[in-house]
Amino acid sequence: MGDKHEGILKGRELFSFCLMTVIILVIAALILETPKGLFFGMLKIILSRDALITDYFELAGYGTAFLNAGLVMGLGMLLLHSQKIPYTGFTMAVLFINVGFALFGKNPVNVLPIILGTWLYAKAHRVGMDRYIYTAMFGSCLAPMVTEMLYLLPFPFALNLLCAVGTGIFIGFILPPLSMHTASMHMGYNLFNVGFSAGLLAFVMVCILGSFSLKSDSVFIWKYGSPTWLVTGLYLYFAAALALGICLNKGQLRPLLKLMRHPGRAIADFVLMDGTGATLMNMGIMGCICTSYILLIGGDLSGPVVGAVLTVFGFSAFGVHPRNYLPLLAGVFLAAYVNHMMPTTPGIQMAAIFAAGLSPIAGQFGIIPGILAGALHSAVVVCTSSLYGGLNLYNNGFSTGLVAIILVPTLESFIKGFKVRHEKKK
Repeated sequence: MGDKHEGILKGRELFSFCLMTVIILVIAALILETPKGLFFGMLKIILSRDALITDYFELAGYGTAFLNAGLVMGLGMLLLHSQKIPYTGFTMAVLFINVGFALFGKNPVNVLPIILGTWLYAKAHRVGMDRYIYTAMFGSCLAPMVTEMLYLLPFPFALNLLCAVGTGIFIGFILPPLSMHTASMHMGYNLFNVGFSAGLLAFVMVCILGSFSLKSDSVFIWKYGSPTWLVTGLYLYFAAALALGICLNKGQLRPLLKLMRHPGRAIADFVLMDGTGATLMNMGIMGCICTSYILLIGGDLSGPVVGAVLTVFGFSAFGVHPRNYLPLLAGVFLAAYVNHMMPTTPGIQMAAIFAAGLSPIAGQFGIIPGILAGALHSAVVVCTSSLYGGLNLYNNGFSTGLVAIILVPTLESFIKGFKVRHEKKK
């Protein structure tokens, strides 16, 4: 077993796959937009407010959005390389959540102060940045808070810029200890842990700003429709991941079936547990499932939706697989009708995909609790964004954290009670 893990860690398959993803995004950008258009499009992304929901497909065009995603992913890979971090399932999760949210909220400029803050936290505690690199990259979900300071504060631009950078550094400094604490609250049943801790921090910061009569309003910029070329491109990309996984496994499906037996509770690194081949197969399948769901309900492949799909694609290396995700998807879909909402409502489309953060609940407790978790998530997530003015990009992560904290103890209590009664009958 040790030899197998050593081989995985030394392998270059996942690094090569991520590098090819960056290249594909940049090539797509150059095909879809002129260099001049890309330059001014990037300026527009960097200088615009990034609060939820700011769809870069609609704001700056497909080409610029893909270039921004490629740059953010490339930056992430450079950070990982600088710390000599091996490519595991957790690495794939952090890279693809960043490339996904680079389609609606993150850019190479607004994430840097947060990363700097986490670096300062590591220095203050005299430990290597490699210990907190993942927290820094996940923590960039509060990047809109950095941009917001430029427009919210009543000072000259230079002072606003200084405050914005200082805010990002503060966020990066606070998130490492906060995220470690919140992980114990949901006991690993929320895969989007930093989204929960970031939501708590964003809520407090927005309240402080509100006490000075500074209020941040949510944004709604959304690209409707599902272009054929984008649908084809997504399916080809996910099919390539599936094919590569099959190739690495030499056509064997048994490792994939073994992977799907895991409940997915964090920490569930599929690369370390089941190998690169099975993980890539699972990622490809999950990407196709999420895309197909959006198309079947007549939804939109907007920037946020494609970003959500890519996020789940990444987390399919770290806890998510069809067996523990489909009950949650069913729960969100059914709840939409019970709550008199359409599954095609933008927020519900995103909730259906991001419900994957609760996959460990379905994996651990079964199909019915999974459906219930999905239904609860769809109800909670529509209320949470207003708590922090849309400044936490991982709003669904905050919602899944709340659902896990409420639902898991209840499920465990009923299961324990059932077992006690069953033993008494014996």
